[in-house]
Amino acid sequence: MKNNLILIGMPGAGKSTIGVLLAKQLGLDFIDTDLLLQRHTGLRLQQIITLQGLHRFRAAEEQMLVSLDCHQTVVATGGSVVYSEPGMRHLKELGQLIYLQISLPLLTRRIADMGQRGMVIEAGQSFADLYTERTPLYRQYADRVVDIDDSGIEEALKKIQRSVGTT
Repeated sequence: MKNNLILIGMPGAGKSTIGVLLAKQLGLDFIDTDLLLQRHTGLRLQQIITLQGLHRFRAAEEQMLVSLDCHQTVVATGGSVVYSEPGMRHLKELGQLIYLQISLPLLTRRIADMGQRGMVIEAGQSFADLYTERTPLYRQYADRVVDIDDSGIEEALKKIQRSVGTT
């Protein structure tokens, strides 16, 4: 049943922050898939990447995504979920995918602590490269694209609610 709102987008777009507040406003549950992955593995995201590598991280993330079962929930996803086609298919079955679109310059300002965030990025790849690589994937999977580039949190929440028809 498609009664979940699933937030996708780049690291630093505000998926977790906005997701919690959106869930509160709409009276829904909230899940952060990064936190689920950490709880399942017993490791922080960066530890998984450092100790086990990107391939194992992506495999663990995909396994967690395809086993996700929730109803009436706002789901904040990790930025790398778009690399898993089975995971994205399952998320689409669960609800509406909302891409929180934000510009590279603003994201770059927000991401000062890249190394500690558990960002899924290949060695030698820049954040700009990651943005260029992922943006078409977010658009491909999104049911709705919400541009929150120059929005404060309250305005972003209103834009999302308008896009899904909850206001």
